[in-house]
Amino acid sequence: MAPAVVRITANFHRNLEEIRRFLTESDAERAFDALLDRVFDNVIPNLERLPELGKDFLARGPRSAEGLALLSKVKKRLGRGFALREYITGDAIVLYALRGRDVFLLCIRHHRQMSFDFRSIWR
Repeated sequence: MAPAVVRITANFHRNLEEIRRFLTESDAERAFDALLDRVFDNVIPNLERLPELGKDFLARGPRSAEGLALLSKVKKRLGRGFALREYITGDAIVLYALRGRDVFLLCIRHHRQMSFDFRSIWR
């Protein structure tokens, strides 16, 4: 079987730039280099071979009214025939859409970006 085609979206590229800035400000430039290595040396080749490798993102289902509304928008925007999946790699979560053998890398977040900034909250 031919390998899947993995495409990087503009949003994914923007997310990488945000992660680079975030890790640079945190004096963790090496972590960004390691993330890029994982994405290009592991994630993309793995998804080319096994596009359904990630977990079904929609299987969990939202647990709030806001989540249900967002899920409805996402499903409408994706259209029919797409699956939304997540792939966890090291310190990052990759969200991707899958349609047949086409993989679209939609979003990537570093786990440290998903924490709360308590210093700014409690000033």
